[in-house]
Amino acid sequence: MHSKDLLIRFILGGGAVAISYLVTVLSPWEILAGIFAAFPAVMITAVLMVGISAGSQHAAKIAKGSVYGMIGCAICVITVWTSLKITGNWMLSIILGLILWLISSIFVSNVREKIGALSSQRQTKGVLEQQVSLNHSKKKSVS
Repeated sequence: MHSKDLLIRFILGGGAVAISYLVTVLSPWEILAGIFAAFPAVMITAVLMVGISAGSQHAAKIAKGSVYGMIGCAICVITVWTSLKITGNWMLSIILGLILWLISSIFVSNVREKIGALSSQRQTKGVLEQQVSLNHSKKKSVS
């Protein structure tokens, strides 16, 4: 990683966090503060930087991976919120949320890969069955 890339990531990510904090402090609506707390600054910065350095196809892979992370974020939020209601311990709640974020993100990614592999196998099987059927039809017409 180049120092220029790191600096851009720091500025964009830090700027997004600072803006989110300002919205939290200045907004009369608590829900708006919560919405901005989930601002996807890291994802946007990652897609931007990979797009600049490696092109759109690589950026699309990062964006695809971020979907799994965002699903994990939802699990994290639900875990932290539930744990806070049950235990009242914010530190424990955050730790549990982060652990479940990682586990659920990896789990969703693995499930998606297996579904994609099954789908590819079915498509391949369907194409092979069509070819066999065509060959069989051609043999009948020749006879």
